[in-house]
Amino acid sequence: MTQPAFAAEVYQNQYLPAGGDVVDAIVTVTAGGTGGRATSTSAAQIIMVDCSGSMSTPPTKIAAAKMACSTAIDTLRDGVEFAIVAGTASAHMVYPDAPALRVASPQTRADAKAAVARLVANGGTAIGTWLDLSRTIFERSSAEVKHAILLTDGQDQHETREQLLEFLRRCEGRFVCDSRGIGNDWVADELRLVASTLLGTADGLENPSELPAAFEAMTSAAMGKAVADVALRVWAPAGSVIRFVKQAFPQVEDLTGRGTKVSERITDFPTGAWGDESRDYHVSVQIPAGALGEEMLAARVSLVSRDEVLAQSLVLATWTDDNALSTRINERVAHYTGQAELASAIQEGLAARDAGDIETATAKLGRAVQLAAESGHTDTAKLLGKVVDVVDERTGTVRLKQRVAGVDAEIANVRSVKTIRVTKG
Repeated sequence: MTQPAFAAEVYQNQYLPAGGDVVDAIVTVTAGGTGGRATSTSAAQIIMVDCSGSMSTPPTKIAAAKMACSTAIDTLRDGVEFAIVAGTASAHMVYPDAPALRVASPQTRADAKAAVARLVANGGTAIGTWLDLSRTIFERSSAEVKHAILLTDGQDQHETREQLLEFLRRCEGRFVCDSRGIGNDWVADELRLVASTLLGTADGLENPSELPAAFEAMTSAAMGKAVADVALRVWAPAGSVIRFVKQAFPQVEDLTGRGTKVSERITDFPTGAWGDESRDYHVSVQIPAGALGEEMLAARVSLVSRDEVLAQSLVLATWTDDNALSTRINERVAHYTGQAELASAIQEGLAARDAGDIETATAKLGRAVQLAAESGHTDTAKLLGKVVDVVDERTGTVRLKQRVAGVDAEIANVRSVKTIRVTKG
């Protein structure tokens, strides 16, 4: 089997002042060597297509969804299991007829595309039921990599938030899901909830014409996954506490609450499947303070799959009375701390705006504009410019726009978790 070679590198300031007990590190994990096609890794793919009545208004939405499905089907390599699910106020099979998977071949691809071409838009939206049917289908597969795409154009209006959360709880750890919004009425918080719980990505598309390329990109990425169920394993010394573990790049994702204890000192945090890619993780550990001059192993961070160690790096702590050393802030740690604050500021600011709290919204979104400028996050700055009028980006002085297209705010929200890497100099 072609498996990527993993490497892990730590960026930190290991020097602590007398009495210091918190160590922060950015761990960059890089995997490569498969050429982007994991041809010997078994995979299963399910596409969930919103077929609610609003998908026909305008008709370009359902037409683009059909074209995107066909593009994704053509992207599947031979031998991959797949299925297509139509979502309304319930979920039903498009291809095959029964809740099962078919093996990709020229014939099954043609049959699936013919079934997709017959889709019509009629009904409501209950996203949790779509996910639950996909879970049932995936449970019948022994594929190593299980990936789903969920497309919706509206809010999850035909089930309660509690019902959606329960469906997501059943699906968590069973498959990875990328969620996408199209049109003007989808809700960023719902897409991010699905993607976060199921270790996928979330995004909104400004134009239906973007959909086929987006589906092709997501399917190609899934076909490139070569190692499934990879965990970030953190060992910490006796008397220590893992304060948090967060994915910092390519998007902010707090993994802390998902940790599974392997032993008293070892905790595994899920990262999903890997292909040729690179990700950054922020690991923060509180350790017993040492004496001046003492060096200590503060954490051992490994990538593991089925208890096989794929890569490993060490996080160190050294106590010093040299203020020049102990007060130095590591560039990458500072950068990603700011990126996490940027995501929170956008989400909290937009929530305050929706609630009519103008003062809080202005303060939070102003801080977001300031952070985006400081970090060089130009894409985020452009999105924020659709929600606020920027008076002074350096000080974060802004005014809320009186008229904002709903989709602009949702796109800013759903993309708030996307991060950029620190640049040299």
